Amino acid sequence: MDLVVSHLQRAGLNDISLHVAAGQTVCIHGPSGSGKSLLLRAIADLDENQGQVSLGPTRRETLPAPQWRQLVMYLPPESHWWLEQVGPHAPEWDTGILQQLGFDGDVLGWDMSRLSTGERQRLSIARALARAPKALLLDEPTANLDHDNTLAVESLLADYQQQLEAPVLWVSHDPAQRQRVANRSIEIINGALQ
Repeated sequence: MDLVVSHLQRAGLNDISLHVAAGQTVCIHGPSGSGKSLLLRAIADLDENQGQVSLGPTRRETLPAPQWRQLVMYLPPESHWWLEQVGPHAPEWDTGILQQLGFDGDVLGWDMSRLSTGERQRLSIARALARAPKALLLDEPTANLDHDNTLAVESLLADYQQQLEAPVLWVSHDPAQRQRVANRSIEIINGALQ
């Protein structure tokens, strides 16, 4: 299903229209404060905005916000963890995904306090994918990872995207990463796509 954004506006975003085809990755880049995260948050309906967003035949305004966010999953640069151990943060974890990200099944029993920033970031990706979203809004999903873990995440996301034909909107400051993962790249400056 295609992700279609039409005339999206809010403070910091200027009339953005965007089409991400099923199974494609569009990378967004631009200077700090240019509106990259605001755009993803608006599409996910986390912040008040005007305009239309749809995933295939489903229009955002026809669903309660939590249900929309299950379909179109926003993954922030730093995810929140509210319980003491890893396991209870998702109703069901995919052990195959955990393995692709370098974890054994025993990670679900780990205390959150023992995790590094990079481990938390990789687990947040596994947690998001465990909910089987149909589209992904990724805000610097590999910012805290070393090169090998970055490549592992890119491979995992490519596999997931291929299996579900999911459209992906991916914010990345890394030109080499954009070249590896994107079908196309778009710059955003002062809240407007260039």
